[in-house]
Amino acid sequence: MSRIEIDTGTEHLLAYEEDGVAVMTLNRPQARNAMSNEMTAGLARALDVAEQSASVRAVVVSGAGGAFCAGGDVKNMAAGGSGPSAGNEPSLDERIHAQRLSQRNTAGRMYLMPKPVIAMLPGPAAGAGLAIALAADMRTMADSAFITTAFARVGFSGDYGGTYFLSHLVGSAKARELYYLSDRVGAEECERLGLANFVFPAEALEEETMALARRLADGPPIAYRYMKENLNRAAMGADVTECLDLEATHHVHAGLSEDHRAAAAAFVNKRQPVFKGR
Repeated sequence: MSRIEIDTGTEHLLAYEEDGVAVMTLNRPQARNAMSNEMTAGLARALDVAEQSASVRAVVVSGAGGAFCAGGDVKNMAAGGSGPSAGNEPSLDERIHAQRLSQRNTAGRMYLMPKPVIAMLPGPAAGAGLAIALAADMRTMADSAFITTAFARVGFSGDYGGTYFLSHLVGSAKARELYYLSDRVGAEECERLGLANFVFPAEALEEETMALARRLADGPPIAYRYMKENLNRAAMGADVTECLDLEATHHVHAGLSEDHRAAAAAFVNKRQPVFKGR
């Protein structure tokens, strides 16, 4: 399949689709891919395209220039870019609502979309950038990469769902430690904590991550959709009866799909299944 460019509306977020994988690159390398309004809007736009496109089976989000994302643009904040509203600037309530929409349409969408999402970290992920990475289903890291919540260092409480995602991945006590102290955590420790699913040598990161993404893209999209909803409901606090009932509904639905019947026949005949999403 040839590469198809995805229009994000900005150079701050580059995106394309190839071999069933939508690849999105945070693209402000001069600022370690610190988030801008254009970037978050572009990411929301690309995620919307990927979620609705039947040809996209998996998503990879990464960063340009050797970093994943430094989080908010602290230099712009220090220059007054996030100061009190005045004149024609948005009111406090309008700013809060805009922030909520941005979070739902980026980190929230990554977490909830019914397709596997991989965050590929070639380098540091900090603050909101870390939260974006934690919203993915899996994370791959270069062995030289690291993460930090960073918020305490700049007097912020945290955004983009990081407290939710981190608490569910490492537990409340460890999440509090990482938020309060804002220490750097290297790739090896991230793997030990379960924050990184795979750590690769920096020079092999992209090749290995794309191989993983293509493996997911070749997998059963109907089953993945239901698996992700089952896992998310459990993480969101559904009780055991709700989880059992939801699994039963989804399992029976998946069993009626063409993909299941074809895969069962392939299994019996020792062939590799081809999943069509039907």
